[in-house]
Amino acid sequence: MVSPSPVRSGGYTLPHIIPNEMENDLDKRVATPPPPSAPPAPASSDVIADVVGDFGIWQLRTILIIFLCKIPAAWFMACIIFTGPELYPGSEFICDTSYLTSSSNSSYSVSDNQCYVLEDSTGIRSECEQFTYFSSFDSLIMQFNLVCLRDIFVAWTQYWHLFGVLVGGVVGTKMMLGISPRSTYCVGAVAQIVCGVVTGYARDFSLHCAFRCLSAVCCAIMFTAGQAIFADITAGMHRVGAIILYDTFWSIGVILLPGLSSFFNSWSLIYVGITFPTVMLIALLYWTPDSPRWLLRHAVDRYSIDNVEEIVREGAAINDRTFKIPPDFRQQLEQLSERLKNQPAPAPWRDLWKGKRAKTHMVAAHLALAFFVINFMGMLLNIRSFGRDYLVPNTIAMGFSEIIGCFLALHFALKHNKWKWQCAGVFNILAGILGCMGWIFTNADSMDADLKVSLWMIIATIPKAAVSCAQSMILACMNELMPANKKQLFVFSVVTWARVWLLSAPFFNVLKKIDTAMSLTSYCVFSILGGICTSLLLTPRLSVSPVVPQVEPSDKKEQSPLNAPVWTVESDVNNTRL
Repeated sequence: MVSPSPVRSGGYTLPHIIPNEMENDLDKRVATPPPPSAPPAPASSDVIADVVGDFGIWQLRTILIIFLCKIPAAWFMACIIFTGPELYPGSEFICDTSYLTSSSNSSYSVSDNQCYVLEDSTGIRSECEQFTYFSSFDSLIMQFNLVCLRDIFVAWTQYWHLFGVLVGGVVGTKMMLGISPRSTYCVGAVAQIVCGVVTGYARDFSLHCAFRCLSAVCCAIMFTAGQAIFADITAGMHRVGAIILYDTFWSIGVILLPGLSSFFNSWSLIYVGITFPTVMLIALLYWTPDSPRWLLRHAVDRYSIDNVEEIVREGAAINDRTFKIPPDFRQQLEQLSERLKNQPAPAPWRDLWKGKRAKTHMVAAHLALAFFVINFMGMLLNIRSFGRDYLVPNTIAMGFSEIIGCFLALHFALKHNKWKWQCAGVFNILAGILGCMGWIFTNADSMDADLKVSLWMIIATIPKAAVSCAQSMILACMNELMPANKKQLFVFSVVTWARVWLLSAPFFNVLKKIDTAMSLTSYCVFSILGGICTSLLLTPRLSVSPVVPQVEPSDKKEQSPLNAPVWTVESDVNNTRL
């Protein structure tokens, strides 16, 4: 067959002489329908992440607002440093023996530390029960006579705060089974204001401890619910980075505490001062979204879906991603809601011990975080051992060392992800060994006092930075150690276990009565043990192979590899990076 003119097909010019077979083949290709458009989103896709993205201005704004709740939490924990400073016997308090001389004609003498009374006629020594104070600052110690042997009750008040943190974490987690994270956060903030004021004005020691515990419960509820919110709206390494840096605002609170305390001359007013900034956090809730997936998981009617749609559209608008909103957005939200409701139940606790390296990870993670949280809180409170005159610079130095530790953890997670656990573990082992060197100069009485305290702080801040690094890394990355259906229970188990042991932290500071190096050494030993346990952790390396759908060819000649449709499938690389 002779064609009158060249025929163009697919960019190629066919010859003028076309055999019948080639013409028929050409007709088949022309009649072949065009390739289909991009396939719809798979049923397992997450439309929320697709629309708002892993991280953007909307997530940043929310994170910064939620991070602020760590500041009052740090104030309530560390305020004992300034509400109960050590008093000097003889110059700031003396034993008042009037309660003895009024009932007896005997004469009495008082020991140099003002803690004991000696009856001159019989030589019987007894503990002093009444004191007179000359300090210009109305401290917690003066209010409840926590001097001499009663100094241990300072640690007792701290115990009740840490017990509140333990209870608050559990209560906050259980509350979010039925109450949205944003509402849980708001309840904790309002209750914290009430409990904080009552704590400051309680004139009974038992009542003070009780409301200090309740204030800590409220703080823990707030930062537990807050983390649930920002962890839901971020993804990938952005989520890991946000959780790691969560404690930096805790450290900022520690740094700001000396300046805040300097405005008040009474421990009661300090409590009022650290309580009322929470009012601003409640006002900032207007710009804080709720957890969209929590709302979908508990959606009961179309209004719940409407609320989520409004939240996600706002996030997309702020992040300049409205073009990502699909035409069937509402339908995809409803499908995601059904998938979240039908998720399989989490694995029971006994299953956490099953699997490759599961037992090692369970034991190592539980022990490591327990050592680190004891160290993290205890070393901050231990700066009281270095002298009252150095509280302000030492507190600020501790705060900055914590921030440095958090950023080191972020560096290890981003740049050395494969060996991040070993980096943090070795850092703690070396820092702990350095901290144990305090015995070298603890008895150097001829050393200048300022130089001695500076040396104490150098060997204390380095282990503090190491502990902050490892603790924040474990809190952010330990869910990588378990499969998806075990992550939530594993994290809850490790954190709760660690907070139980955290209750012992205040009492290690009592070892300063033996020697200043004794309490510091105990914490550094914890750093070494925690570093060893952390080095045993290893994130599983999983190989994720993308699955390319097979397309049935319409003709044998289309079986060529050059005609096969090719597209990429984004695999979930979170927690599996090499």
